[in-house]
Amino acid sequence: MVVRKHFIHPIKELAENGKLTGLILIFATFFSLMLSNSDHGDSYLKFWSTEIGFHFMHKSILHWINDGLMAIFFLMVGLEIKREILEGELSTMKQAILPVVAAFGGILFPALIFFLFNSRDTENLRGWAIPTATDIAFSLGILTLLGNRVPFALKIFLTALAIIDDLGAILIIAIFYSHELHIMMIMSALAVIIILMIMNKMRITNLYLYLLPGLVLWYCILKSGIHPTVAGVFLALTIPLNKVEELEHFLHKPVNYIILPVFALANTAMQFSFEHTGNLVAPLSLGIMLGLFIGKPVGITAASYLAVQFKAASLPSGIRWKQIIGLGCIAGIGFTMSIFIASLSFSSELPLTLAKVAILVSSLFSAIAGLLILYITLVKEDATVNTV
Repeated sequence: MVVRKHFIHPIKELAENGKLTGLILIFATFFSLMLSNSDHGDSYLKFWSTEIGFHFMHKSILHWINDGLMAIFFLMVGLEIKREILEGELSTMKQAILPVVAAFGGILFPALIFFLFNSRDTENLRGWAIPTATDIAFSLGILTLLGNRVPFALKIFLTALAIIDDLGAILIIAIFYSHELHIMMIMSALAVIIILMIMNKMRITNLYLYLLPGLVLWYCILKSGIHPTVAGVFLALTIPLNKVEELEHFLHKPVNYIILPVFALANTAMQFSFEHTGNLVAPLSLGIMLGLFIGKPVGITAASYLAVQFKAASLPSGIRWKQIIGLGCIAGIGFTMSIFIASLSFSSELPLTLAKVAILVSSLFSAIAGLLILYITLVKEDATVNTV
């Protein structure tokens, strides 16, 4: 019993403070990269490309994960967005303005940096949105590594910023990464959404009555040419508010401990060569790495500073500008969302692999830089308080 407690209690503690998700993602990524580049690498890569399904729904395992399982991830993201807008940290203009402006800067600057490096290559330009994304699970998980010294207001600010960033990524995917559109399927999807909205107005609270039409909605959007993960967000917006927390709680463990690790395993299944490491100085790689590592903190800090200077918003109580810079670095952890957008941007193996390597490298450096900046500033602040 004592031995069991020694193992179970630390794992439970990691899960409760948010660190476990990040650690599992890190482990899944390293495991996938090591296996991909081992003697079993070819078999491992072949597994993810194995096609399964029905005659009208025949896809590779990788596509089922990115088009199917990730729709569930986006459902949970959509629920978080809805809850925050209706009754959370984004429910009033005063609360929402700073993270909204910061998120906008964190999307605009990385995209501009990417464009500067890749403006002459139309093929590379398809990846302009890759460095605009922030990974909620990783960024919050990294922040929790600093423990209780992180001000609660800073955690709330990062959460709100990451949620708005995800909303921006969803809009980008829907608008820029949709294929040839099929009007009949779009109309069918709209009909399902209208039915779900009517159910909401009628105060129907049985979640199964929403989830079953949600599957039909996913299929219609898949066949419409719009990326099917958007179906998860549309479904989330129709869920009754009093059921949002219940569904979030139900999805939390499957998404964080199954779907995201499986996504990491499948999307980091890639083989390295000297060609890939040499190409880290290529325009595509530099645009992604500098977009995430430089563009995110600069964009978030600059946009926040302008908003405060023009008195459109104010810094949360107890937060300093150096901490905003550190937070901006942590927001440069693109990982899940960046890799996902990369998979939509490139179908050829070489640019996709280069993009993924660039995402991993810049996310690692962003995490280290953010942790160092926040650790130094927060420790100094603690020392000042103790001295006083």
